[in-house]
Amino acid sequence: MPFQSPQRLFYGAALVAMFALGIWTQGTGFVDDFLFYWPDITYLLRQHIMLMLISGGLAIAFAVPAGVVLTRPRFARLAESAMQVLNVGQTIPTLAVLALSMTLLGIGTVPAIFALFVYTILPIARNTYAGIKSVPDHMKEAAAGMGMSPMQMLFRVELPNALFVIFAGIRTALAVNVGTVPLAFLIGGGGLGELIFTGIAMDDTVMMLAGAIPTALLAVVVDMVVATLAFLLVPKGVNPLRNPA
Repeated sequence: MPFQSPQRLFYGAALVAMFALGIWTQGTGFVDDFLFYWPDITYLLRQHIMLMLISGGLAIAFAVPAGVVLTRPRFARLAESAMQVLNVGQTIPTLAVLALSMTLLGIGTVPAIFALFVYTILPIARNTYAGIKSVPDHMKEAAAGMGMSPMQMLFRVELPNALFVIFAGIRTALAVNVGTVPLAFLIGGGGLGELIFTGIAMDDTVMMLAGAIPTALLAVVVDMVVATLAFLLVPKGVNPLRNPA
């Protein structure tokens, strides 16, 4: 199974809770009020997913190679300094990152994607770096003894053994990303935050939940998709999901 027992329990409990909530809301008119916002939900959900995919994809494309480069001997002295630079995105409060991005790039989708990208890269880069550095020395010595070049060693030994840790970083980063995307509405980036913040401003609970519930479900779906990819792509010998303790 692609998920460990605690995860299966969590997802099972979430589904039961959603089912119970559905039964409870049948007699309150909540469902009809919620469905009133369905056109808005579908439109804004597409924007939300687009923001998450573009910013998350750019973060993965940048952070994984950056983490790999920082493990090379010639860059070893720069590793911690570089991590501190990448950490700026998560050290600064999210709203401040969005405000700075808006100041530099204006209002709209582009500054929102840039801010989300900056906020997402650290977990991926740090896990990539930590995963490769944790590969046992005896494995690298054996690969060198077989005549592998540094590049061959990277792709045949280091990355396969670090892949589970890298995926863990991607899961964390994308979970943070999905939960942060609603704030993009504040700088004109769109997404489900439009329903959430407008609902809060108007004291309209149904409108707020019309944005919050799809956001929560999207976070769960993204986590499950990345966990499944990790189960399928990480080699069996180094995949705890296939070899539970």
